[in-house]
Amino acid sequence: MRFMVIVKANEDSEAGVMPSEQLLTEMGKFNEELVKAGIMLAGEGLQPSSKGVRVKFSGHQRTVIDGPFAETKELIAGFWLWQVKSQQEAIEWLKRAPFDGGTEIELRQVFEAEDFGAEFTPELREQEERLRAQVAAKS
Repeated sequence: MRFMVIVKANEDSEAGVMPSEQLLTEMGKFNEELVKAGIMLAGEGLQPSSKGVRVKFSGHQRTVIDGPFAETKELIAGFWLWQVKSQQEAIEWLKRAPFDGGTEIELRQVFEAEDFGAEFTPELREQEERLRAQVAAKS
C-alpha cells in the first residue's frame, strides 16, 4: 500500500526560511534509509504559498486566487510518497524522521485501483495502466 506523508507548513516554511545544514544532512540520511529499504517513491519540499495559486471551480467559472494563503496550519510544506506493507509500518518509519519543535506530519493512504469497486471498469483500469506506463517511460 502507498501512503502520502504530508509535512505541514509553519511560519518559517511560509516565510521561505530554508532548513539548516544540519537538518538537511539528517533528512538526507533518513531519505537514504527509505530508499535503501525500498519505501520511498518520491519526496519533495514545496515553495511557500506566496508563490502559489488556488483555482476555484464554480460551474463553468474558474477563479484564480493568488497566494499567500492565511491558514498556515492547513498548508503543506512538503511530502513523501511511500510504499509500505501497512499503516503501522509507515508510522514506524515516520517516528524515525528527524523532526522536532512541534512539527506535525499527516499520513494518508493513497487509493489503489481495487478501492474504486465496480465503477472502475476494465476500460478505465486499462486507461489508468496505460497512463502510468507513459509517465514511467518519461522518467
